[in-house]
Amino acid sequence: MDVRRLELLLALSRLGSMRAVSDVLGVTTSTVSQQIAALAHEVGTPLLEPDGRRVRLTPAGRRLADHAVHILAAHEAARADLDPSADPAGTVRVAAFHTAIRDTLLPVVPQLPPAVRVAIQEQEPPEAIALLERDQVDLALTYDYNLAPAPQHAALQAAPLWENTWSLAVPSRSRRTSGTAVDVIAAFADSDWIVNSRHTADEQVVRTIAALAGFEPRVTQRADSLQLVEEMITAGLGVALMPATYPRATGLSLRRLRDPEPRMRAHVLTRRGRGGWAPLALLVGLLSASRHAGAGGSGHRR
Repeated sequence: MDVRRLELLLALSRLGSMRAVSDVLGVTTSTVSQQIAALAHEVGTPLLEPDGRRVRLTPAGRRLADHAVHILAAHEAARADLDPSADPAGTVRVAAFHTAIRDTLLPVVPQLPPAVRVAIQEQEPPEAIALLERDQVDLALTYDYNLAPAPQHAALQAAPLWENTWSLAVPSRSRRTSGTAVDVIAAFADSDWIVNSRHTADEQVVRTIAALAGFEPRVTQRADSLQLVEEMITAGLGVALMPATYPRATGLSLRRLRDPEPRMRAHVLTRRGRGGWAPLALLVGLLSASRHAGAGGSGHRR
C-alpha cells in the first residue's frame, strides 16, 4: 500500500469530506478521489460508498483508517531512524494554552540552536489536539484535571509536564468555610458560578464536586482570563475555581479544597512515530527537563 494514499484515507476519516482534505493538505479533490480509488484497488475492496451528494468510508475503509494510524507511525519512526545523528534543523509547530506558553515553552526557546525554530499558536486543549491529529502542528501542550481526565487518543503520545492545586475563589466578604471540598462547595450552592468559555474541564470538576454535595451549580458566567474571573468575583458575579498559587488580590479569598483536591495537570502531546524527528525530540527533551518550573497560575485562564 502506498503510504501517501493511507495518509489521505486517514485524513478523510477525520475530516469527513474530500473538500476538507483538499483544503487541509493542499491537494485537489480529484487527486484525493483518485488516490483513494487506487488504494481500494491495492487492497482489493471498496473503501468509499455514496452518502447523498458526498461519500463516506465503508466498514473496510474505517478499519483500514484505524490501521493507518499505526502504519504511518511506524513509517515515521523508520524514516527518523535512518539518520539519528543529524543535527536538529527545522520549524516545530506548537499549539498550547497561555500559561504553558509563558511559563514552560518560552523559557526553553533560547536554548534551541539557531537551526531550530518554533511557530507558536495559542489554543485551548480541544483545538490544539484537533490540530495535532490533522498534522497541522507537531506538538501540543494541553491540560486536564485529576477529577476530569482527558480522553485518550490512539494516534497521540502524551507525557506529563507539571501539576498544580486549584482552590475555590470567592469574594473576601463571604462567610468562612471549613471541611472537605464537598463541604466548602456546598456552602456556595446558592451562588452563581464562573467557568472557562473555551474548555469544559474546570466545569466538569465543579459539577463533579457539586454532585457529591447534592446540588446542580448555576453557571452564569464564562471567561478565559483569570484576571477577568477575579474581577467578576470581586464584582459579586459568582465564584470559580482558580489556582491555589494565584496572587492574593483585594476583595478575593481562596478557599482550600481537599478530599477530593482538584489538581490541574499539564501534558506534552506528539503524534506517535514522530518522536525521532530531531528538532521535535530536542524541544520535548527541554520541556521535560523544565517540567517542574511550569506550574504557574496567574494571568490567563489556563
